Amino acid sequence: MKMISQKILIRRSQGSFLFPIVAIFLSVVGVSAIAETQRISQVLMIPREGQSGNTDTMLKKEVGVMTDMLEKAGFKVVVANVSGRPIEGAINKLKPDLKLSEVKVDDYAGVILPCMAVGLFPGPPVPPAAVSIVKQAIAKGKPVAANLGCVYILAEAGALKGKRYAFVDDPLNQPPPYKDSRFEGAIYSGSRVVQDGNIITSGVCPATEGWMGMPDCTSELTRAFIARLGRRK
Repeated sequence: MKMISQKILIRRSQGSFLFPIVAIFLSVVGVSAIAETQRISQVLMIPREGQSGNTDTMLKKEVGVMTDMLEKAGFKVVVANVSGRPIEGAINKLKPDLKLSEVKVDDYAGVILPCMAVGLFPGPPVPPAAVSIVKQAIAKGKPVAANLGCVYILAEAGALKGKRYAFVDDPLNQPPPYKDSRFEGAIYSGSRVVQDGNIITSGVCPATEGWMGMPDCTSELTRAFIARLGRRK
């Protein structure tokens, strides 16, 4: 009888010892799951930097629209650029969260590239860090969306080879020196939003709407991007 009592006490002692271990384990698993959910709900935004007389328009009607739509869909937008310095208009201002050199692609569910009305031929050089991030994102199967001027980044990354894409007009059907060989092997498919797998492009930004009277595709591009992100959840 004494032996049985001792065994019962031992089992109770073991149970008392195991309970906090199990609780700690479950807590760690729960925290990890929350962290993973938070990680995959982030979207990286890379706005082009350069001179533009339409900065206020682009910050409001392009970056602002993209950010609002993504946040309403449950995504946190993280902004990164080359310099880490704010992009400022006369009225509006966009403060980046980090530099492109600090970006870890695995932290984001996808990448979206606002045109910012800079980058049309010849435009400022395409940032090598942005090209690298796009290549990594595509290699990892993440959706990448680009509006007009940032379609150049996809072309520079070689991401458009054999892919259908949108642009304001066909970069290969231009007179010298405007013909752009970076688009060789890509399939020009008009100026409206074009999706080919995880690559989503648009050829009309808010500035182009103002310049040429073509309907802005920012909202349409962002909706297609969100839909692609949604299928990855």
